[in-house]
Amino acid sequence: MLDCFATTDGDHGVTDVATLTGLSVSTTHRLMRALHAAGLLAQDERTERYHLGAVLVALGRRAEAHLGFDRLLPHLQALAARTGESVNLGTRVGDEVLIAVHVPSSHPLRFDQPEGRRIPIHASAMGKAMLAFAQDPAAEVAALGDLAQFTGSTLTSTARLLADLAETRARGWSMNDGERDPGVRTIGAPLLDTEGRPIAAVAVQGPAIRMADERLHALTAELLSTTAAVRPML
Repeated sequence: MLDCFATTDGDHGVTDVATLTGLSVSTTHRLMRALHAAGLLAQDERTERYHLGAVLVALGRRAEAHLGFDRLLPHLQALAARTGESVNLGTRVGDEVLIAVHVPSSHPLRFDQPEGRRIPIHASAMGKAMLAFAQDPAAEVAALGDLAQFTGSTLTSTARLLADLAETRARGWSMNDGERDPGVRTIGAPLLDTEGRPIAAVAVQGPAIRMADERLHALTAELLSTTAAVRPML
């Protein structure tokens, strides 16, 4: 229910949320009143529509501090400054990658991924970086089921995705070459815990015209240098 407000703009009424969640209006109304009472939702008294509540700000900051993401932000900002491209930090939520931190490029022509957006894991550089370094990538991919297609470059074949993950693991970084959004290129690298398990990933993302092949060596060097520096902070 809270995701309805995180992934769309503007306030929502009870009927809107019922439609988005597939719940009945009566159940939705009851649950939204409970969320409102807890401060997780706030209500505009004039329109009676709801928006995210202030309690979530405090909860979000506590989660950020617990995960260590607040300590990573200066390093992500520095990476964006050095590369000139947008930088994201994402975590896995089921079969998706949740954008937890976004640092936009200073270029007018850029591709932004707002914090809170979710991206199918197989069509994300960060997602593929985390899948590649999972304990059993083949089992992880099999559990995804049918792979949705977003562009002509999306990896919808299990065999192709597994081959891509093997290459990612061998070189230490992943590539999303227009697989989710045409004309957008992204490189990603995992953040591993002390046992080598992926807990998050960092990506550098920009228009394909700027993320050209001749820049990849320099960009991946910057990305891997950053992930190596921040890994001990998690």
